[in-house]
Amino acid sequence: MSSARLRWALASVPIAVLLIVWHVSVVASHSLIFRTPWQVAVGLFDLARQGLLLKHVVASLFRVTCGYLLAAALAIPAGTLMGWFAGARAFLNPLVQGLRPISPIAWIPLAILWFGVGDLSPIFLIFLSSFFPMVVGTAAGVMTIDKKYLRAARNFEYTGVRLFTSVVLPAALSHILTGMRIGLGVAWLVVVAAEMIAVNSGLGYLIIDSRNAGNRYDLVVAGMVTIGLVGFLVDGLMRRLERLDEVRWRYET
Repeated sequence: MSSARLRWALASVPIAVLLIVWHVSVVASHSLIFRTPWQVAVGLFDLARQGLLLKHVVASLFRVTCGYLLAAALAIPAGTLMGWFAGARAFLNPLVQGLRPISPIAWIPLAILWFGVGDLSPIFLIFLSSFFPMVVGTAAGVMTIDKKYLRAARNFEYTGVRLFTSVVLPAALSHILTGMRIGLGVAWLVVVAAEMIAVNSGLGYLIIDSRNAGNRYDLVVAGMVTIGLVGFLVDGLMRRLERLDEVRWRYET
């Protein structure tokens, strides 16, 4: 058996065990609320057949994409400044470290007050949740660049923008992507919580609406499964980026 097939086989074992335990637990308890894996799969298929699943997935991905890209556009330059200039770090770091521990969920009442019920509220919350991991990761990446790279670049008269684009950002890219990966995971968690309160579409709304509309716990769990699958796929894309040669050039292989 090839190594790839072996990895897939090993990864499928805990999933199979979970499904078996889940099924046996529901059947043994004679629960009238919780559903078996097969019943959840049927509910998931019904959502897909009606087009509702795609609608909610697209709505959640739209909000995550908007908030996440906005956070990246601001966090990466801010983190670069903090990592490169001691003055910028002294100026911005207290604000970043003071706001970073506040849970994005705690901002929900203010987000609704400022932006109302609609897409802007969850986009703002996703921005907050993504910004801080990215700005911290970027600053750490810039600050930990091996000085020999900078000395070598300056020997070849690399300065200013050319030094940043050719040496500083490539050398810090692995840390930047780590921060982006963490920020994306947190953003995916936050959008689900925000959609339970502030909007009428998305996977978070699907879960809370299924709970309120006749205790459809098969659809509740179907929404949870979809969140997990989409999150897994998105994280896989980020992990592929981390393995690019352009990201790993500063490390020995």
